[in-house]
Amino acid sequence: MLAYAVVGIAAVVFVMLFSRAVLYSPTDDLTVPVAHAAAPASNTVAVHPVAIAIPALHINTKIQEVGITKSGAMAVPTNFSDVGWYKYGTLPGQQGSAVLAGHVDDGLALPGVFSNLDKLKPGDTITITMSDKSVLNFVMTTSTVYDKNAKTNGIFSDMSGTYIKLITCTGTWLPSFHTHDKRLVITAALE
Repeated sequence: MLAYAVVGIAAVVFVMLFSRAVLYSPTDDLTVPVAHAAAPASNTVAVHPVAIAIPALHINTKIQEVGITKSGAMAVPTNFSDVGWYKYGTLPGQQGSAVLAGHVDDGLALPGVFSNLDKLKPGDTITITMSDKSVLNFVMTTSTVYDKNAKTNGIFSDMSGTYIKLITCTGTWLPSFHTHDKRLVITAALE
């Protein structure tokens, strides 16, 4: 009897995870709406970010260039191990906020690149490697959680310094929306 109960529970868990995997796609909106006031301009700079390392979280991965989804949100990386840089925004190392996003998990709730982003602490370092082999060092300063639908265009337009903003999902999984109900935003300033 116990064996049947264990098999039954395992089947229910499998169906729940499988249905989430089928419903969740790496092209779903992960991040926040982008300001609609200005049309995106093509970032034509030859140098761009190619890798990110966060030693405190044991992250060392590639950066993809991402744009805007049909719904007007920042697009996401095409896999769960890379980080996406918003190519129509600020270039890392320039005045303003360079925005990068990564998945918290995959469709089976297995860890994504930013699964432990909430464990980053003020003072932790984040390194961005550029295509010309230059390296930029940033120091984590703040962590903020927003509702998934919050008006957060300041993330993209903060010109008060030279920052990177790292975004991932957090909070509760919303099956009907195929996403989580909150967004975690980490701000790090150029050293």
